[in-house]
Amino acid sequence: MGTFLYFFTIALFILLCAVLCLVILIQEGKGSGLGASFGGSASDSLFGTSTADVLKTFTAWLAAIFLVACVILSLWTTSMARTGHAVSTPFPVESID
Repeated sequence: MGTFLYFFTIALFILLCAVLCLVILIQEGKGSGLGASFGGSASDSLFGTSTADVLKTFTAWLAAIFLVACVILSLWTTSMARTGHAVSTPFPVESID
């Protein structure tokens, strides 16, 4: 059960990474961002006129969640390795004499 939960958390972390990358790419930069490539203009906005502020805030929250998840997964992985619950290698390891 613990191993399943660990890998499920890793999968959620990877999904968080993908969402964070997407949100960063959608933001408007000096060259109008990726959103303008899809035909969006300043007047056509999903969140109204303050889209940049909403995306900046959302990106900040996602980045904070990403950093906390990194630390938690790192500690969890270290804990699993110390207790011997780490995933075993799929191939047997032989010592060379």
